[in-house]
Amino acid sequence: MRQLVRQTIGSAIAVAALSALLIWGGQSLSSSHASSPAATTAVPVALTMSTAPSNGFTEVAKAVTPAVVNITTVTVEKVSDSRGVPDELRERMEEFFGGPGGPFGPRGFRGPQGPGPGEPREHRGGGQGSGVIVSPDGYILTNNHVIEGARTVTITLPDKREFTGTIVGADPKTDLAVVKVDGQNLPTVSWGDASKLQVGEYVLAVGNPFGLNSTVTLGIVSALGRGRMGITQYEDFIQTDAAINPGNSGGALVNTKGELVGINTAIFSQTGGYQGVGFAVPTSMSKPIYESLVKNGKVVRGFLGVSIQDLNQDLAKSFGIKGAKGALVSDVKDESPAGQAGLKQGDIITAYQGSPVEDAVALQRQVTKTAVGTKVTVRVIRDGHEKDLTVTIGEQPDTTKVAKAETGEADYAFAGVAVQDLNRDTAKELGVKGKVGVVVTAVEPDSGAEKAGVMRGDVIREINRQPVKSVKEFEKVSSGLKKGENVLILIDRRGNALFLSAKV
Repeated sequence: MRQLVRQTIGSAIAVAALSALLIWGGQSLSSSHASSPAATTAVPVALTMSTAPSNGFTEVAKAVTPAVVNITTVTVEKVSDSRGVPDELRERMEEFFGGPGGPFGPRGFRGPQGPGPGEPREHRGGGQGSGVIVSPDGYILTNNHVIEGARTVTITLPDKREFTGTIVGADPKTDLAVVKVDGQNLPTVSWGDASKLQVGEYVLAVGNPFGLNSTVTLGIVSALGRGRMGITQYEDFIQTDAAINPGNSGGALVNTKGELVGINTAIFSQTGGYQGVGFAVPTSMSKPIYESLVKNGKVVRGFLGVSIQDLNQDLAKSFGIKGAKGALVSDVKDESPAGQAGLKQGDIITAYQGSPVEDAVALQRQVTKTAVGTKVTVRVIRDGHEKDLTVTIGEQPDTTKVAKAETGEADYAFAGVAVQDLNRDTAKELGVKGKVGVVVTAVEPDSGAEKAGVMRGDVIREINRQPVKSVKEFEKVSSGLKKGENVLILIDRRGNALFLSAKV
């Protein structure tokens, strides 16, 4: 099975374990490093190569490698020994964690002077990755998964100087983080404009794969704007075939001028190693996040307050529009900017600030980049008519997603699905608001309902925009459907609204 792998590694010995989804070095680290004096000033250079020169990209490598650092972390976590745990629970723990020989086996992690049965103990581990110095006073941009959970962070420059790093801030939603070291006149990589990249253009990846410092690989931009990869919540990746391997995480992707255009983050791999498909977070996304983390210690994003999903041909037909471009509003949060501006469930957003909206992901990108407090014009199609609304963009709460991009398309038949009335207790258990709708209690295998993606626990709210408040209403509405009819269904799944379009 192909896997998406975010790349870091503890040591070259860990290559055998590279099939894990997150490749994070497993070796234990016990030594710490002292910082060294700062060196002479190194000024970023801007080169002008548009094609591969006869001697390769030696000037680019010389300019960039001094500012791409090795990041070593030490993590300490408390884990309880299972001795003294009831047999039934112990068996479940051993099954999950690898049997008696695993970490919850008879000896657990207890050393000669370790904690007693059931007492917490500390497990030391760590990993290695890369980072890019983007400011001469010591600000370093890297991946969140490189420093996540770190108790200590050690930064090693290619010239062997070592510094203790302080985590300024992190943004798991884009897998970016900023680390600061106490240094002056440090070598840096200058910012480039990723929006000017073109498919087929040369790029170089610089990092520390397998602990091999200052490694430079060459490739091209394979694709731009890659999303829906399941790596992070917000995705707009540069895809490249420049070799990226474990340890390259947080390293630099630069253009032929030696400018930073991306932060290497993940690879697409069946083995955990390089297979020609790598992903980098573009500077068009990473630079604003860097600036926000440095200034605020957190990322401030624009917030619209809607759940959205892609359109497909069936949904477009159900809503009476031509084409499948736009973002369908499946839910509007109470007291959100969207709600206050008058957006409604079932609206189709086709333009944002005058720019066309291709799909849900495109709208998500546009909203998150909008400054808080900005008044924007949103064009929607409602009941077949276009309408412009003015929305004042708010600040996204930490616990809220700007948009949930979902798709749902299948042939649908109500035969094969059992429902019951939704009560308050069931609604609470399912994580849905209110008690309006019917909950799906069973779905017959290979039935039309199962093929449509209907799942046990889904709450059906509407059929063809008609509210379904009870089993009686469900039966009444569904009995009036004609064979072959295109049906629009609104469901609630774990608190998230989703439209499905199908045929009976």
